[in-house]
Amino acid sequence: MEKKLEVKNLRISFRTDAGKVQAVRGIDFDLYKGETLAIVGESGSGKSVTNKAIIGISAPNAIVESGEIIYDGMDLLQINEEEFHKLRGDKIAMIFQDPLSALDPINRIGMQLTEAMILKNRANRRESRKAFNTRMKLLCAAMNDAMGVDEKSPRGVENAKLCKDFDTFECLHLKLEGAYNVAYENAENGLESADDLLFHIEKNAVSEFARSVREIVANAEKSVNEYVSDSDIVEFAKAFRIEADNVRKTRGKEKDYSKVVAPLTALRDKFKEAVDKKMPNFFAFAYYKTFGHNEMLPDGDIDELNAFLRKYLDDNFMLSFIEDVKKGVVYSFEKSIEKKKDVIELIRANRAAYVEGEPDKKLYKATAKVLSEAVKDSIDKLAIIKDSTAYTFEPSLYRAIDTYFSAIPNNVKEQKRYDKESKKIDKITARGKTPDYKVVPAKIIDLDLARQNIVAILDKIVESYEKAIATAENFDAEKETIATIDFLKEKAQAVAYRVTRMVAKNKALKLMEEVGIPEPRKRYRQYPFQFSGGMRQRIVIAIALAANPDILICDEPTTALDVTIQAQILELINKLKKERNLSIIFITHDLGVVANMADRIAVMYAGKIVETGTAEDIFYSPAHPYTWALLSSMPDLDTDEKLEAIPGTPPNMIYPPKGDAFAARNKYAMKIDFELQPPMFEISPTHKAATWLLHPDAPKIDMPKIVADRIERMKNLAKEKAEETENGNEGGQNEQ
Repeated sequence: MEKKLEVKNLRISFRTDAGKVQAVRGIDFDLYKGETLAIVGESGSGKSVTNKAIIGISAPNAIVESGEIIYDGMDLLQINEEEFHKLRGDKIAMIFQDPLSALDPINRIGMQLTEAMILKNRANRRESRKAFNTRMKLLCAAMNDAMGVDEKSPRGVENAKLCKDFDTFECLHLKLEGAYNVAYENAENGLESADDLLFHIEKNAVSEFARSVREIVANAEKSVNEYVSDSDIVEFAKAFRIEADNVRKTRGKEKDYSKVVAPLTALRDKFKEAVDKKMPNFFAFAYYKTFGHNEMLPDGDIDELNAFLRKYLDDNFMLSFIEDVKKGVVYSFEKSIEKKKDVIELIRANRAAYVEGEPDKKLYKATAKVLSEAVKDSIDKLAIIKDSTAYTFEPSLYRAIDTYFSAIPNNVKEQKRYDKESKKIDKITARGKTPDYKVVPAKIIDLDLARQNIVAILDKIVESYEKAIATAENFDAEKETIATIDFLKEKAQAVAYRVTRMVAKNKALKLMEEVGIPEPRKRYRQYPFQFSGGMRQRIVIAIALAANPDILICDEPTTALDVTIQAQILELINKLKKERNLSIIFITHDLGVVANMADRIAVMYAGKIVETGTAEDIFYSPAHPYTWALLSSMPDLDTDEKLEAIPGTPPNMIYPPKGDAFAARNKYAMKIDFELQPPMFEISPTHKAATWLLHPDAPKIDMPKIVADRIERMKNLAKEKAEETENGNEGGQNEQ
């Protein structure tokens, strides 16, 4: 599966008057395309802190002490606010716990939905043009190198012309398709508005008649296009408007809206006729219009036209262009593999500089510069999926080196501070008084471990490159070639896609309908206070989806809602994930909320992930006592057993516990739990837990009876549902 996000050794603290709060203490997790990862834990466990760091909205007093958050070859902890602005909303979106805090109370919902679309579109068009030009330049250079020609040679000039021709007719393609889409969307919206008005006339419940008429007439006028509506639709719209104006000008309270039914129905049929038309292949049509004026177009239907255009494009340009692009893609990949081999040899030759002898900052930095340049040169720039290990190698290596050498004086400074404050405490105690504060522990960085971290970065790139070399024979040249061309088309489309206020409004109405808001046209003009809590949350979801993001972060989106509405929102998020292939991070304190929607679950406590696994692993085979406690406190309608509250309170993270943070609240805790933090023990390839109970020498402890009974009930319920589904499928087959 494709990784969308990687979080590595993330540590975040907060400066406070009382001391430094260690909110997140070295967590690791990955998020894959199309999956839901639930992060579960009590308040204060570090869930929201982690996800605010992902989207770049950490509090001003937050300190990122270490770690990486990798997305699309970038470390999100190292990019500036301008770069984050390009990602936030577009690529990574967030749904907050309280919808009112995310909505502007004095602006209509419609404006809040469309504002970001319009502003983001301008930036996206600039970035897409830059990405298109860069990729096209790299592709042209790779094609020349693959053929062994100079860019000024006849073949090099021909390659440049091929790329330029593609750019030229692709721009026309997008212009034609853009005009078609505007016309088609107006026809579609006109049909919907006409049906809506006819329905309200039939039910004698017409409101905002003048606005509806204006919108329908405007839709008709803007739907005129050679391949959507002919100019006759404007005449039908005029006839409807004249009759509508007569009705509107009628004196008296009662207006006879039935008089507009006939012209409106005729106009509605024209809209329907336009919507039902097939779309031409504008990609091929653009090539014909640019380079193919010598051949006549067929007079047949749209299918015959598309077949002719496709054949004309393939015979005269596309097939040969694909072959040339393939040569460039294969060359770029093979060259990258050869350079990866060189990088491995270079790192092995220089690894000793970081392992042996006294650390030398100048030597470390000089070697890092050589290695970074080699790694940068080994990256396949035409690869669609970026190698995050390679792209983040340079900043990671330099940061690890800086951490090591800055720790040397800082350790001395921290130890002096700690000794000084400890002596003060000792003096107070010696006078028979009880101190009203604790000494903040000295933050001493283990220099051996810091040095090992530098070496680990080198070892990781070697491991990644060895894997790439070993799997090089599986490279699918055809697939990568098409992906490269699709990438160029996608970026060109983004350049041409201009979001006007009308386009934004139509998109907003569709989004409102998609998230289950009834009467979207009416609701579009309302204010947040006119919506219920559940409806406000649906609006927030629509805003989050407006830019079609890769990753959606849901920060306890159902906490403020009643149980019935909770279920509806969860069902909606699940439906949208499947329809849009979203990757979702779902934050909650209630395991029961994610039972039917999470693919994987990470249980978090006191800033650390204490257990992680598939939903089945966590619900049917929990291993950490904290996970047992969460399951014990989860409401269950199928039992009369009293819920077990988790005893005690979470620890003060200014002074985090030395061993397992849950030890003080864990009745199964052993002596070692108070002395050493447990490592992550692997239970299965998908299931891990950080508890000393999994150590081979630990005493055998059975999970609590309330948890075991609950698991048994969940298994039985799942079995019953599976049988019902199977019986339903069999019944359907018998009917057929």
